[in-house]
Amino acid sequence: MRGISFWFFFSATLYVLVGMLWGIGMAATEDHSLFPAHAHLNLLGWVTMALFGVYYHLVPRKGAEGLAKVHFAVATGGLFLMVPGIVMALTNNGHLLASVGSVLSLISMILFSVTVYRDRQA
Repeated sequence: MRGISFWFFFSATLYVLVGMLWGIGMAATEDHSLFPAHAHLNLLGWVTMALFGVYYHLVPRKGAEGLAKVHFAVATGGLFLMVPGIVMALTNNGHLLASVGSVLSLISMILFSVTVYRDRQA
């Protein structure tokens, strides 16, 4: 695995490691108040990023396009803003980061949908 598929998949492994450590910490302290942020890290960080990586590995010509790099940047930015933003929202410190991260994550999925759709004729 190389190129953008590697970066999607490798970053996914880092996100799941952080998510697992966070989950273990929540279990050890019996404080699950931040579980929604933990769940978003695992779902968007591990599952979604890994699936993006698998797609780009299976369809390498799409991973070689500039749009794939933009997709990676937007997906990463969305995750980096959404997870701490959810923590902030859960602790009554505002919703702005969660909102911006959510919109970036949505844009990331739109970019991916466009990429997949444009591959329909290949």
